[in-house]
Amino acid sequence: MTEHGKMTARLDFTGTKVFVTGGTRGIGRAIALEFAKSGATVAVNFLRNREAAQETINELNEFGEGHIAVKGNVADPAKVQRMYDQIREAWGELNVLISNAASGVLKPAMEMTWKHLHWTMDINAGAILPLSQGAVALMPEGRPGKIVAVSSLGATRALPNYFAVGASKGALESMVRHLMYELAPLGINVNAVSAGVVDTEALTHFPNREEMLGEGLAKTPSGRLTTPLDVANSVMFLCSRYATQIHGQTIVIDGGSSVVA
Repeated sequence: MTEHGKMTARLDFTGTKVFVTGGTRGIGRAIALEFAKSGATVAVNFLRNREAAQETINELNEFGEGHIAVKGNVADPAKVQRMYDQIREAWGELNVLISNAASGVLKPAMEMTWKHLHWTMDINAGAILPLSQGAVALMPEGRPGKIVAVSSLGATRALPNYFAVGASKGALESMVRHLMYELAPLGINVNAVSAGVVDTEALTHFPNREEMLGEGLAKTPSGRLTTPLDVANSVMFLCSRYATQIHGQTIVIDGGSSVVA
């Protein structure tokens, strides 16, 4: 396998059961595909687009069988439980949760409503609670479990139109640390990844998309923007045996842009 002209080794996740929320597009889809290519069996969550979900399952099936798509809003605990019921029926257990599904209202704070804020916080931050509770209930005792949440640099930096989403990502990273404190003694690693500017479908909702891409590239010492595969590779590392002593951390994947003045 090659990535940017270099040979890369693939981690082995044979026999691992993985649940990726928001797993049918962008970063979530890249994560699901990398796990499937590495031998894992994957459940991808989707909210509305059943066709995209089926297309993703078809791609996953090129690397093995047993993959499933589960429909549901991650901000609704009853829907989350229903998805875990499907996973339990299909597999009987779960080893890895990737909390990637995200949404949010992109407006200046002075134009934001209480409803906008709660919608964004519930999906991007609050969902990690029922998702983690359901995942831990399915993780076998005596086998390491992994939970990785997908955040963004807006958690720690101020960006235009990012009031609600940035606040939700900041809350998410705090929740990751507190979940780690409770789950590390059980042998479960809880971490987050935070990506720089990634040109995905989600970025099309930003009114200043082109400006963000241009500025992001100009500020990146590595000379290129971060791709969904870059994020997926970091997630794979955090879920591997090489990261067993990494707990409660947020790993930044941005080509160095966030440390440039």
